[in-house]
Amino acid sequence: MLQRLKDLYSHVSVHATADREHQAAVELLLIVMTIDHRMSEGELDEIRTISDDSGWESDTFSVDQYFGEAMAKVRAARAAGALDGLLDSIDERISNGVLRAALYSASRDVAGIDHQIAPAERALLMEIATRFG
Repeated sequence: MLQRLKDLYSHVSVHATADREHQAAVELLLIVMTIDHRMSEGELDEIRTISDDSGWESDTFSVDQYFGEAMAKVRAARAAGALDGLLDSIDERISNGVLRAALYSASRDVAGIDHQIAPAERALLMEIATRFG
């Protein structure tokens, strides 16, 4: 019985892991935003909207406060040619099934905010769908 309960709840985040998962989600959305080498205020605003609508903000986590650290991680991974490693890390940190299922849609919203989806964005979206869908 205990194992069945563990299996049922293994993909549900708890308060202790929610901040870590939301950090990973922000990192993913920043990868989407930067993959085409163009960043816009509209994309940042869309990430903030997704965060607000999804309830990621809490007493212990703020998307705006995390942007700098997350962007540094994304830039470092790009410079080192290690985006796949960062995507692996993001994948490992997000266990909440609802959040995982929402990541493709959120990523698509960020990529499409400028009404164009570049080939690099399209390829990344396909990877996100495969990993998180």
